[in-house]
Amino acid sequence: MYQLVEPTLDLENNFIDYISEWEKAGDRIVPSATNRCGKAFSELIREWCIDKTNAPYKKGFVPASLYFLIDEHKKILGAIQVRHELNESLLDYGGHIGYGIRPSERRKGLATKMLAMALEKARVLGIQRVLITCDKNNRGSARTIMNNGGVLENEIAHEDRITQRYWIQLD
Repeated sequence: MYQLVEPTLDLENNFIDYISEWEKAGDRIVPSATNRCGKAFSELIREWCIDKTNAPYKKGFVPASLYFLIDEHKKILGAIQVRHELNESLLDYGGHIGYGIRPSERRKGLATKMLAMALEKARVLGIQRVLITCDKNNRGSARTIMNNGGVLENEIAHEDRITQRYWIQLD
């Protein structure tokens, strides 16, 4: 049984375990909003709450909501960020949703489940058409997006990568 939950203080030890696994693996932490940057968990929760308001506009960002995918033991399996709208950068590169599964839990279908749950969150926000992007070399992420109804619109070449842009129509 899996749930998509907002971060709360009672998940602190689970979060430390989760993010430590990412750091030990040496992977780029996604979504980047979960990178602890030396901050206390309570400070991160405060920042994630502020991110849901209009405050991010002042920094050139858009409001966004962060969720954790947890199991019945409250183990954090993944994180997903739903951006409430798109700006120019997100339209090309980041999309409405960014997500990541902890390294030890990959290739188990969890990203597909987590994305399906996040699409419901996007629907509640009034987003009718969701943009999700991934690196062209990340076939697992592309499959996750397509398994949730994503249709490839195009690819955009950046300096060091090619970004695929998928759209998911929410009814």
